[in-house]
Amino acid sequence: MSTNGKRTVLISGASVSGPALAYWLHRAGFAVTVVERAAALRAGGYPVDVRGTAVEVVRRMGILPHLREAHIDARRFTFLDADGGEVAAVGARAVTGDAQGSDLEVRRGDLAARLYALVRDDVEFRFGDSVERLDQSGGGADVTFRSGLRRTYDLVIGADGMHSRTREALFGPEKRFHRYLGYWFALFTMPNTFGLAREVVMWNAPGRAAALYAVGAHDDLHAFLTFHRPHPPLDGLRHPDAQRELVAEAFAGAGWEVPAIVGALRAADDPFFDTAGQIRMPRWSRGRVALVGDAAYAPSFLTGQGTSLALAGAYMLAHALAAHPDHVRAFAAYERGLRDFVAANQALVDVGDATLFPTTARALERRNAALRGLGTMPAAPPRPAHEALALPEFTARP
Repeated sequence: MSTNGKRTVLISGASVSGPALAYWLHRAGFAVTVVERAAALRAGGYPVDVRGTAVEVVRRMGILPHLREAHIDARRFTFLDADGGEVAAVGARAVTGDAQGSDLEVRRGDLAARLYALVRDDVEFRFGDSVERLDQSGGGADVTFRSGLRRTYDLVIGADGMHSRTREALFGPEKRFHRYLGYWFALFTMPNTFGLAREVVMWNAPGRAAALYAVGAHDDLHAFLTFHRPHPPLDGLRHPDAQRELVAEAFAGAGWEVPAIVGALRAADDPFFDTAGQIRMPRWSRGRVALVGDAAYAPSFLTGQGTSLALAGAYMLAHALAAHPDHVRAFAAYERGLRDFVAANQALVDVGDATLFPTTARALERRNAALRGLGTMPAAPPRPAHEALALPEFTARP
């Protein structure tokens, strides 16, 4: 409950939206605790985009110069056909739509570390722990941690990702809100034996794609394998060995260097498997508990907007809580101010913006023809959805 006159907030999740929300809530005078299941801050991870409105969020946080220094600035995107022949090599902006050159692409771990550095001295972090039980009473949210610790908070925020346990405890099984988009994928790192640097190489066949993302010439490659399946996965395929076998089966007979990439997956010690999907909910809060980022409105990697929505959502939630002492009104204001922005970005998968992974030969040829045309253009048009939110001014408490 209130500590020294400050409202108390527990945030579950310390990736992107959690620390970002902690920063803004601390500025607004809240006493904040962040709990994270992992034993330490998670480093590494695939490069992520910070676009449009989210660039203004990080500018207001004071970390834009740091992120500009960490900006990967991929210079070329090369597309290959099923035999490994070059279809087109275009500037990265021709794919991303960053006509002004203002968007950022950084390693997820670099962004997480910068956000953590902003708040580590002002916010309590509990690594290696999680929320085991959450009960709401009239006066607060009673939390029992896995460690056995018990505390009562004024508010609890779930920032624990697409497969949020907070959401499940509050609203029920994920399947009620999950929109499957027809793809499975695997992310992992592998040795850079191709001599690539600051570029992406993507191989495509109908319904299958393999991509290698090179940050620097001496860094490991970020490898990405994705394939189309019309139906969502069975629970039994959550085992890592079964996932590896499924990927190997999906890419059997593939050309170019795909067999070597699949082999690297078998040896990788950091594989991440999941499906492309969205979380769509009629509301993002119940009682004293609310959701932010992927836990509430994951847009899927097909939009490239997951990190940007997480940053913008954290800002809007903190602004609403700072402006409204009553949490019911605050949560309503948060949804009212953000929902159209979320809807516009989630809709990118429905209006042709997510065309990197065609599922049929005809669609792939159309995509390739469009890419050949992009080679003579400086950049694709900007995506209005990226900037479709005007941030209100944030007034911090003295």
